[in-house]
Amino acid sequence: MFLRVQYVFLHHVCSAPWITRMAESVLFPVLLAAVKIKCLKLVFDCFPYQANLTHFSHLFLSVLVKFNNCAGNKGVRYETNSLDFKVRADGTLYAAHHLQVPSKQLILMVTKFVSFVLLTPPLPSVDTLLPWRQHQSANGLRRQKRDWVIPPINVPENSRGPFPQQLVRIRSDKDKEIHIRYSITGVGADQPPMEVFNIDPVSGRMYVTRPMDREERASYHLRAHAVDMNGNKVENPIDLYIYVIDMNDNRPEFINQVYNGSVDEGSKPGTYVMTVTANDADDGTTANGMVRYRIVTQTPQSPSQNMFTINSETGDIVTVAAGLDREKVQQYIVIVQATDMEGNLNYGLSNTATAIITVTDVNDNPPEFTTSTYSGEVPENRVEVVVANLTVMDRDQPHSPNWNAIYRIISGDPSGHFTIRTDPITNEGMVTVVKAVDYEMNRAFMLTVMVSNQAPLASGIQMSFQSTAGVTISVTDVNEAPYFPTNHKLIRLEEGVPTGTILTTFSAVDPDRFMQQAVRYSKLSDPANWLNINATNGQITTAAVLDRESDYIKNNVYEATFLAADNGIPPASGTGTLQIYLIDINDNAPELLPKEAQICEKPNLNVINITAADADIDPNVGPFVFELPSVPSAVRKNWTITRLNGDYAQLSLRIMYLEAGVYDVPIIVTDSGNPPLYNTSVIKVKVCPCDENGDCTTIGAVAAAGLGTGAIIAILICIIILLTMVLLFVVWMKRREKERHTKQLLIDPEDDVRDNILKYDEEGGGEEDQDYDLSQLQQPETMDHVLNKTPGVRRVDERPIGAEPQYPIRPVIPHPGDIGDFINEGLRAADNDPTAPPYDSLLVFDYEGSGSTAGSVSSLNSSSSGDQDYDYLNDWGPRFKKLADMYGGGEED
Repeated sequence: MFLRVQYVFLHHVCSAPWITRMAESVLFPVLLAAVKIKCLKLVFDCFPYQANLTHFSHLFLSVLVKFNNCAGNKGVRYETNSLDFKVRADGTLYAAHHLQVPSKQLILMVTKFVSFVLLTPPLPSVDTLLPWRQHQSANGLRRQKRDWVIPPINVPENSRGPFPQQLVRIRSDKDKEIHIRYSITGVGADQPPMEVFNIDPVSGRMYVTRPMDREERASYHLRAHAVDMNGNKVENPIDLYIYVIDMNDNRPEFINQVYNGSVDEGSKPGTYVMTVTANDADDGTTANGMVRYRIVTQTPQSPSQNMFTINSETGDIVTVAAGLDREKVQQYIVIVQATDMEGNLNYGLSNTATAIITVTDVNDNPPEFTTSTYSGEVPENRVEVVVANLTVMDRDQPHSPNWNAIYRIISGDPSGHFTIRTDPITNEGMVTVVKAVDYEMNRAFMLTVMVSNQAPLASGIQMSFQSTAGVTISVTDVNEAPYFPTNHKLIRLEEGVPTGTILTTFSAVDPDRFMQQAVRYSKLSDPANWLNINATNGQITTAAVLDRESDYIKNNVYEATFLAADNGIPPASGTGTLQIYLIDINDNAPELLPKEAQICEKPNLNVINITAADADIDPNVGPFVFELPSVPSAVRKNWTITRLNGDYAQLSLRIMYLEAGVYDVPIIVTDSGNPPLYNTSVIKVKVCPCDENGDCTTIGAVAAAGLGTGAIIAILICIIILLTMVLLFVVWMKRREKERHTKQLLIDPEDDVRDNILKYDEEGGGEEDQDYDLSQLQQPETMDHVLNKTPGVRRVDERPIGAEPQYPIRPVIPHPGDIGDFINEGLRAADNDPTAPPYDSLLVFDYEGSGSTAGSVSSLNSSSSGDQDYDYLNDWGPRFKKLADMYGGGEED
């Protein structure tokens, strides 16, 4: 038993160049043949087959070569130089015996033609099956049979059919003994995608059912099974590898249709610009997927039609020529073509994309002034004024560092009166005054300015001669205000100078030396109105006595402000401040402190510390001298002064006892000024009885205040009476509150408000409801006031005449348990009392006016259909008796 595999392939009319091209492009044939013969006609069968064989044993390969010579096939014989292979008369090549294929290729020499047959060892992923069991041969010998491996099957994609197309036939050498059924499993058979391949279960022929697409799936791995009719395995499954051979059916596709790149102007040839990339879905290991690039067009073609080139394999675009100038050409549009088949335009497929190359700016153009000289004019004493605008021209890209101008003053302004600022919109230079100029000092300025860019100039570019210019600035004279050279002016003098004293001359200077103008002076601020100023020469005199102790003096300094104005057009004025430092003189006598004190009536218990205050300052203050006057004599008799230091002394009793009371003690205080000043001050001393600690007692303090014993007793009696009255009032209020809480639960008949109409606060209606008579709604005591009314609409509530029921009498001292019974009895009596309001009579109410927004209710009628039982009115008591009689007995009436 042995397994025979027979391959059937499509036949093609081939030639040696065709075979060579296909081998290079799609790796189609593994059987590569080169034929040398002197015949005009050659028919060659090409087989897409790779002899991936390890063992040869009774294995027939239909490697069939048909050769037709000029006289046909007569006399054609095939021979090979290999002892391991033989060629039959029909051209079939087969292995002569069991052999192991080496790792290298075998070259077989066949007469009449030379065929190069490539037999490669198996792929590493193909497993060799275990050998079969021994079978008995005809001569009694037993041989070892091995499992077989099917070489990979190559199927070209996009085949046009017809389908199904046979790929291979599988047969087992046991099919002569038993019926065998063949099947295949795997992706493409019984797994998605389903039924791409199928097999004839009887003959073992395997077919492909539809065109293949390598880009969808490049290979399939199937397993072939051989079982008997009962489903038992006859042979071990074999692996079938099917490879889809690529065809050039996909164009290269660019990743982007538009590519953007940039290159600096003036770049040297070979400068990298950008990279474009195209992908081909075909097999990249073959020419079908090998993409090559080329530039089709360049727009504009300036300064050369070939400014750029592209690497055909990588897609890198670089410059190839010099002369890139942004000021001439800012952008290039390059059409790039990608072609597969290694760029063969005859066989390959192509696609295009657009590359936009922007020429970026470099600072290759220095800024230049539009004119060589500029002029301007500025008034003196003005700042932040634009004097002149400097215009420049720069051909670089606007609003970039290569275009933005920077201006500098290189000469003509040593004092820094001017600066040049750049207008960010127009790029102009604005000459601006930053430090005031003086016409009397400089009547004109001659400036030299230079302009440059924020970015440095490109290599090899020099500054232009026109990058510098001159600026002439004229200063105009204006009327300047007079000013005081010494401001604030300080003078020193003693206080108390007499009125009219000349203090100083506070004069101003007019800076306008070239104008003949007069300056006049006046006071602007003089808080105490102590000064006068001469309007012509600025001489200052006193208008009052200057007092250092005045409230207008701060830190011994008095300030006044004066105004100096010229007679220019328009007039101008300036101010100056005069500070007068007043030197103190001894013009204030000292004052005794404190003004009041208290002391015990007995000496040696306490004393009074005294001092003095002086408005002057040193040396016209302390040390002070304290002494008692000699008149009246009782002062020195009763009191004595003891000196403590230059500013303090002690006042105490000289005698052993002094009656309690208030005493005025005069004391003479003298300062240390030159000449000294003194003052006699009176201190009020309260003499009072003291306790053992030397403190005045309360009674003693009162006595010392001048109240006698009778007055003190009278005050105490008044306090006691007032407290008694307050206590009685509190007791009376508590008793009244207690009586209110213990009031009887039942009220008197005259206080009974039941069935009465009470008049509460009235909350008047709108504007049309302000005039009404509330008495119409009140319960009348008699009918006289109603009958006496003028005829009209009125409320007549008549009280029926009849015997009044007897209400229960309230006990004098009601028991809490009888309250409920009493209330219930009174309720029953009231319900059965027809004379109790509201009375059962016809009521007519006052007319309430018109204008109601509510509709008429005259259309509402009571329904007369159906019977209704009104007997329940009898259960509502005597108040509804008449209503029950009217409706309750309808059938009897």
